[in-house]
Amino acid sequence: MPPLPSALQEAATRHLPAALAWLRRMVDCNSFTSNAPGIDAVGRLTADCFAELGFEPEFVPSQHPDHGHHLFLSRPGSSKPILFVTHLDTVFPPEEEARNHFYWCESPDDACIYGPGVVDNKGGTMMIWLTLQILRDLAPDFLAQNHLIIAANAAEEVIGSDFAERTAERCPSGAQAVLVFEGGPVEASIRHHLVIARKGRLEMRIDCFGKGAHAGSNLHLGINAITELAHLLPQVAALTNPDQNLTVNIANIHGGTVLNRVPHHASVELEVRAYDPAILAQAEAHLHALSGLTPGGAQIEVTTFGRTRAWPGGPETSALAATWAKAASECGLETLPTTRGGLSDANYLCALGPTLDGLGPFGDHAHCSETDPASGKRPEFVYPASFIPKATLNALALLNLAK
Repeated sequence: MPPLPSALQEAATRHLPAALAWLRRMVDCNSFTSNAPGIDAVGRLTADCFAELGFEPEFVPSQHPDHGHHLFLSRPGSSKPILFVTHLDTVFPPEEEARNHFYWCESPDDACIYGPGVVDNKGGTMMIWLTLQILRDLAPDFLAQNHLIIAANAAEEVIGSDFAERTAERCPSGAQAVLVFEGGPVEASIRHHLVIARKGRLEMRIDCFGKGAHAGSNLHLGINAITELAHLLPQVAALTNPDQNLTVNIANIHGGTVLNRVPHHASVELEVRAYDPAILAQAEAHLHALSGLTPGGAQIEVTTFGRTRAWPGGPETSALAATWAKAASECGLETLPTTRGGLSDANYLCALGPTLDGLGPFGDHAHCSETDPASGKRPEFVYPASFIPKATLNALALLNLAK
């Protein structure tokens, strides 16, 4: 038998055509987040795909009535569960796919496959499948002895807590590892990015209540909510602090009604992001402290209406990343620990155990369906060749983790 990394790579190469065939079937089925029948169809395909690996499916309704079912696939074992995380939905409505002729397309010119979800995250689902196929061939005891759960979110693209709650119910004692199979960039063909932290997010609104008046005859009696709120916004924007990896984005502003009325109300919505939960809390407290009367007499009210916990990484995540780094070295590859400002299921599930993200294939332009050769715009794509080294790396790391 060849050395283990070579044997793992040979197994990955052998199973890749079947993985891509399953991927095409999933991509050909629209699973826009609000297309519940499409979500459920992809869920059934996913369950069928993993059935030969001995996984039992469980379909769990989403909390939101317009969303499809979450899917949990499990194999029993004596260990604390290893959790493999993916999602079923995409951001592309059927009308957008049709308008932009955005479907599965294999391009020999650039060695890419284009299509909705090929990397985000149907490609991630098939990376899990390919990794486990390798282990079934070369290390069947791994599947037989370990408790494995594949958790597929029906609505990851809109981010919500109910998937995390349902997942936690299936891991009452936590997880040995939380492995999130979002896409993973590769540098120089060997250096694989692994995500070890993600920013948390606050969704906030600032309301300004002024006093309406006739703009022509009684302007002086009014309190213009728009201008009073506008005076406040530079203070809000100034909270952004690159040294703290803290960002404050003023996203939209609304106010006023008709031209001959002094605006009595204006509001602004914003988001705040940071890796450090303490920094996020400080920014939130600073914004809430703006509540009260303005110098011009308007009333300010600050509300936090959404909250996603930060995943700051930490020693357990670093130890898990070291397991992947060791496996990469044995495969003649490298890993590059990175952080991301965007959200994923890792933000919600990191409390269950050591977490690692970015374990999926290499692709780009997720959430894009447009093609414009003049500007170089390309739709979402994946490099099929990236599956083999990444699945080899994942399989060897899992073997090292389970020792």
